[in-house]
Amino acid sequence: MITLALSKGRIFDETQPLLKAAGIEVLDHPETSRKLILVTSRSDVRVVLVRATDVPTYVQYGGADLGVVGKDTLLESGGEGLYQPLDLQIARCRISVAVREGFDYAAAVRQGARLKVATKYVSISRDFFAAKGVHVDLIKLYGSMELAPLTGLADAIVDLVSTGGTLRANHLVEVEPIMDISARLVVNQTALKLKQAPIRALIDAFAQAVGRSS
Repeated sequence: MITLALSKGRIFDETQPLLKAAGIEVLDHPETSRKLILVTSRSDVRVVLVRATDVPTYVQYGGADLGVVGKDTLLESGGEGLYQPLDLQIARCRISVAVREGFDYAAAVRQGARLKVATKYVSISRDFFAAKGVHVDLIKLYGSMELAPLTGLADAIVDLVSTGGTLRANHLVEVEPIMDISARLVVNQTALKLKQAPIRALIDAFAQAVGRSS
């Protein structure tokens, strides 16, 4: 049995064409089923639904043989011990710095101000601002980042940005991109040795599908 860890939402939806290219169709959908283990059209492949931040953990410790997870999550969690054979080129977005409208971010950076930055990406933010020589106090949040500048909790946020619509709706502006993000295929190294043929076949099918779409 091959177990693939996916998270609900965009990654689940955008992984489906890749699975179909490998001859696999998930027979349940997270939006219509309460099941956390989903059967597929292949009796030897199943999908487990976990939180996006838990995908690397499930794969690393053998709860799943492979998984699909954003580069942001891998960078933040470390991704140690995982084989990362493919950038799947799905769930594309970027991590950026954003501030409330009217806040002069560039001037604050120039003047050496100590900025309060709210984010769930503490490691990525720390490395980014340290490389720029900008002094920051990082505030870790798990919910809606957009509230932090609006309530005075923070001067800026570091968060994922796709279209920028949520920022605009909350009177925030993107002031500095940090990095582009897409989803990666990650594989448990022990599973790759023990189940080499079926896992390699999946990796190859995904690679061909990515090549056709790029």
